[in-house]
Amino acid sequence: MNKYLKRVSLSIVLLLLIFTSYAQKAEVFSQKDKAIKGYDPVAYFTDSKPVMGKDDIKFSYAGANWYFSSQKSLELFKSNPTKYMPQYGGYCAFGLAEGYKAPISPEAWTIVDDKLYLNYNKKVQADWNTDQAEMIKKADKNWPTVKKEK
Repeated sequence: MNKYLKRVSLSIVLLLLIFTSYAQKAEVFSQKDKAIKGYDPVAYFTDSKPVMGKDDIKFSYAGANWYFSSQKSLELFKSNPTKYMPQYGGYCAFGLAEGYKAPISPEAWTIVDDKLYLNYNKKVQADWNTDQAEMIKKADKNWPTVKKEK
C-alpha cells in the first residue's frame, strides 16, 4: 500500500506541475511557440510599425519565445520587458474588453499611453478605436479573471 500511495502522490505532483506550466503559458498568447506570431515587440515603439523578428534573435520570457529584428531590439526588451510586451499577454484587446481571449493579427495594433495593444484584425481594431478609453477600462477589469481561463 505504501508503494501505491507514493505513486499516487507522485502522479498528483506531476499533474499539478503540468497544469501550472500550462496556466503560465496561457497568460501570453503565442502560436507555433512564437509570441506576437514572431513579430518584434520593440519595433512597434521604435519603428512605429510591425516588423517580423528573425529566427536567430529570440529570447524566452514569461513562458513564451519573443523574436526580434535586431540585437538592439533584443537588448531593449531585456532591459525592460514589461514596457514592450503587449497588454493582456498579447491577446486581442477588444476580446478582453468583451470578456474573452482571442488571437491577434500583428498588423492590428495601437500604442496608447506608451502601451501596446493588439487586436484580432483591422476591422476589430477599428471598432476598438471608437472608444479606446472605455475598452481599456473594461479589458483591464476583465484581464485578472480571463487570463486564468484556458
